[in-house]
Amino acid sequence: MLATDLDTRFLDTLQLPNVEARRHNIESDPLPKDAFDLIHLRLVLVHLLSRDIVLESLVGSLRPGGWLLVEEFDSMSMPADPEANPAETLLRTDVVFREVMISRGLDLRYGRKLASHFERIGLVDVDAEGRVPLWRGGRYGGMLMRANFEQLREEILATGRITEQEFERDLARLDGEDFVRPSSVMWAAWGRREKFLTRQGAY
Repeated sequence: MLATDLDTRFLDTLQLPNVEARRHNIESDPLPKDAFDLIHLRLVLVHLLSRDIVLESLVGSLRPGGWLLVEEFDSMSMPADPEANPAETLLRTDVVFREVMISRGLDLRYGRKLASHFERIGLVDVDAEGRVPLWRGGRYGGMLMRANFEQLREEILATGRITEQEFERDLARLDGEDFVRPSSVMWAAWGRREKFLTRQGAY
């Protein structure tokens, strides 16, 4: 199995005999053609401006009959809504965070669009499903949101749409047990590269 990333330090520590870790830029470094029975990506394409080009190039790296499985968030379709569920917490920082991400060229609905993209690039047997667990303060969901906010702290504050005091207040709320919101929709889409055709038929 081949595992690739821009930073392989965590992969290198696995030291598994059946795993090769390779430093690789998916936007610029080629992958072997017709090489893989399965290619899996998780939360990669949404961050790439050339995401559609990369997705199409991955099909060429599949063996005929091979499968592509991609998991990406749709962060726009299910925001926190206290009117629907009074327990849900809507943070001002989260609203501005998504605005900053869109200004960077990210498509925050990309997960929802995966199945249609798969069909456009010629994959067959395409299907998809979405999952929406609850994110709670002090647990995985709250920690993920905190990491995202802190990573873009300067850009969020530079918008002038939120004060530093509001930003810090929202960070603190992410640690509280009373913080609840539905996660972004995690879409998983899969499709298969068609087998080649010969005079004898498909194989």
